[in-house]
Amino acid sequence: MKAIVVTDKASGTAGMRLAERPAPDTARLATLDGANYGDVVVEVHASGFTGNELEWPSTWVDRRGHDRTPVIPGHELAGVVTSLSYGTTGLSVGQRVFGLTDWTRDGSLAEYAVVEARNLAPLPGDVDFTVGAGVAMTGLTAWQGLFDHGRLQAGQSVLVHGAGGAVGSMAAQLAHEAGAHIIGTGREAHRRAALDFGAHEFVDLENEDLKAVGKVDLVFDVFGGDIGKRSASLVRAGGTLVTVAGPPEERPAEGLAVDFIVVSDRTQLGEIAQRVRDGRVRAHIGKVATLDTAVAAFNSTERVAGKTVIRVRP
Repeated sequence: MKAIVVTDKASGTAGMRLAERPAPDTARLATLDGANYGDVVVEVHASGFTGNELEWPSTWVDRRGHDRTPVIPGHELAGVVTSLSYGTTGLSVGQRVFGLTDWTRDGSLAEYAVVEARNLAPLPGDVDFTVGAGVAMTGLTAWQGLFDHGRLQAGQSVLVHGAGGAVGSMAAQLAHEAGAHIIGTGREAHRRAALDFGAHEFVDLENEDLKAVGKVDLVFDVFGGDIGKRSASLVRAGGTLVTVAGPPEERPAEGLAVDFIVVSDRTQLGEIAQRVRDGRVRAHIGKVATLDTAVAAFNSTERVAGKTVIRVRP
């Protein structure tokens, strides 16, 4: 099968290349093999890639900590189940699915991927594969940050950093639907997008004072660094700062600080898919490339707002 592979951690996306790799052995997968218990093979139709995943330790090792280069990156996918292993429940051969691959296995930038069935959810037939791949990681990250860790309630205020980007725009939409008041942030060029995706206000981080926001119940942070540090003082007593950018350098004086790693969840994926079907949320896809052009897409000097999705099959 065709796949994007990386052998050198230091070279980052510049070290990506398109190569031929062995396709998953569907016959072996279907046997009573404990190593494959509960797995499925997915014929990948669309895939996503997180910009910093080549920096994650899990990208380069298996579950036992052993080196597994060359690796196939990418963890977001949408496609069709082609084979089931023993013990798989809730899915069937020929079913359209979307979700996340395991962090310590070869990923989704390939024509086929082996995925734990529990990490996938049915993708409705009227939702395009490109959209499915575009909302898997972004939707789960936003959902878990807002509701599982941030405990967002109707009527509360939430500061969403990067509200014009792929994850932030999903957070803005879900928070808007939940009845929160959203202040989005980002570059001035992203103001229109953030407001279109549900933010009620917008702060240009390069030219406007973040302190003018005042106190909020929840900060949803995708940036970390100095922006994360400045955001801690904006959390009101009993509020929460939630971040996906690693342990925060500053913590709220009278609130919580939570850094988390997103996990795949079939129920939450189903909720996201239903909202996509209903038009309550939409994917923020900035660029669609093919597997043949994926390396160039990830190394482009062009700044793309939104998610870059790789269409593996036409």
